[in-house]
Amino acid sequence: MDLPINIEIAKTHLLAKKRQTFVAMLGVTFGIGMYILMISFMSGFNEYLEDSMLSATPDLRIYNDIKTDYSHSILDEVSDTSKVMNVVHHPKPKDINPNVRNSQKIIEDLKKDDRIKAVSPLLASQVFYNNGPVQINGTLQGVNIMDESKLSGLADKMKSGKVENLLTVSNGILMGQSLANKLNVKMGDLVTLATPNGTSARFRVVGTFQFGLGTLDLVRSYVSLSNVQQLLGKDNQYVTDINMKIVNNQMATPMSKEFAKRYGYKVDDWQTANASAMVSITIRNVMTFVVSFTLLVVAGFGIYNIMSMTIQNKLKDIAILKAQGFAGRDVRSIFLTESVTIGTMGAILGLGLGFIMSYGVWNLPFPKNEFISITRYPVTFHWYHYAFGVVFGILTTFIAGLMPSVKASKIDPVAILRG
Repeated sequence: MDLPINIEIAKTHLLAKKRQTFVAMLGVTFGIGMYILMISFMSGFNEYLEDSMLSATPDLRIYNDIKTDYSHSILDEVSDTSKVMNVVHHPKPKDINPNVRNSQKIIEDLKKDDRIKAVSPLLASQVFYNNGPVQINGTLQGVNIMDESKLSGLADKMKSGKVENLLTVSNGILMGQSLANKLNVKMGDLVTLATPNGTSARFRVVGTFQFGLGTLDLVRSYVSLSNVQQLLGKDNQYVTDINMKIVNNQMATPMSKEFAKRYGYKVDDWQTANASAMVSITIRNVMTFVVSFTLLVVAGFGIYNIMSMTIQNKLKDIAILKAQGFAGRDVRSIFLTESVTIGTMGAILGLGLGFIMSYGVWNLPFPKNEFISITRYPVTFHWYHYAFGVVFGILTTFIAGLMPSVKASKIDPVAILRG
């Protein structure tokens, strides 16, 4: 038969039972809409966590991994171990400098690599902030602030002041917002700190930042690299870490192995440093996919039930069509057209509903917290989520309509008309 006739018959069936058709469309609409909402919210949340981790953790970190060897002692050098056995209780490790030797040469070599966006040398130290009679623990990081800003995006995380202030004030310090609140200091105030080896210094607060991670904002401060070198009594070549931001962070693992072999130092990549967090993100992605898939499949089963009921109610119509010369493939075409039409319309409406709900969640104010930098719920609006929703919605309803339509194409018109 002519295809337009089959489409016209499908249209007549759909319009004859408007309520039934509308309910079927709503099943697909809510399935797609909830899928868009869940995938947008969960992907937004995961991207926020990943961005927070990446800003707080360099893509690659070169450092001197100190390994203490207790298998030999100084007694072995002054006594004949073939005649006596030396036993040392509670041995102490020998003095080892944790700095990266030839750091300037390594940094210059890394800056020539096109795969690397930024290189930032670092010298960190545990410190104690004097807060009246109480001393508060923290970490002081000596950096070249502009290099560090390129690496961690620090300029975008400033709550007060600018990163450039560290260049203009010789004894300037940038503090985590939570740490500044705990010390009750603000821009322009002086803070006194001491290192574990007994040296102390005073710095003027020139800005505060917030990464959105409580374990970081509550302890970290930045000063110039030369200030920490001077505070620890080290020369201007002394650094303990070389941090890097690379163009493609998915290449961090193979690049870490390459640099470890080239420079002879331990090199950690961001995936290794955040292994536990990456596992939780992977688990959430799987859960989101499973729930979203379930919503779409449930919508598909709704279409299957409705199409089965429609065919059951249209048995006599099918018999008459076949008696008039309609082939089995024509009957299949009619009911597949109905199911695909329901799926397409439902999917389009579902995209609109999902976008409206996602946009509504995105505009909700996030509960205020001194450790969290976001002001509203993280939601993404990736086009491929919407494209997948449409394709999967139409495909699900096509499969759901295929089985009943095949059954309808095999109906014997004589048996139906005889009753």
